[in-house]
Amino acid sequence: MGLVRSVALQRALADSGDLGLRALPDRVEDLLADLDAPPRLAAHLRAVHDVACQLADWIQRRYPEARFDRPVTLFGAATHDIGKIVHPDELSAPGSLHEQDGYRLLLEQGFTDGLARFARTHGSWTEADIEMEDLLVSLADKIWKAKRIPELEQLVVRRLAAASGQQSWQVFMELDDELDRIAADANRRLAFQAGHPILTPPS
Repeated sequence: MGLVRSVALQRALADSGDLGLRALPDRVEDLLADLDAPPRLAAHLRAVHDVACQLADWIQRRYPEARFDRPVTLFGAATHDIGKIVHPDELSAPGSLHEQDGYRLLLEQGFTDGLARFARTHGSWTEADIEMEDLLVSLADKIWKAKRIPELEQLVVRRLAAASGQQSWQVFMELDDELDRIAADANRRLAFQAGHPILTPPS
């Protein structure tokens, strides 16, 4: 779209370090540039999006019966913390104000509720209408830094077991191994994120 991007933001969107992080969807990159997103936010979204890609790859390979919308899931991972543009203090301190405000921001930018919802659901996965896509975004947002949430993981296990007909304990063991594999790179992802500034340096 030819949007002007700061050097720091462009670096966060393009640099993969030694991780080989996948690029964000083009429309998400353009959105971050248009909203002058903090470079560290872009780096974080890239890390979580890449983990979501790994989870999606694994599920499609190991549990092809499990139905989920891959592009929607990856969009959700790429935008889940978009509300931190409104609440940049939550890039370095705990807070949940970004969740509802991120949802509203995406709606204001013309995205559908089905795409915008991840901004508000990624921090809560026990609601009645939570779908597999929401669970995967939430899981990616935890395991990227090696944080394990048993309740969340069990919800994913139940969905995969129901879809595949396998015993829950079998699914749990396989998922546990995959999460351990992904978590092994957590320190490198954290270092990648920390290498990008919260504020865009002045030109």
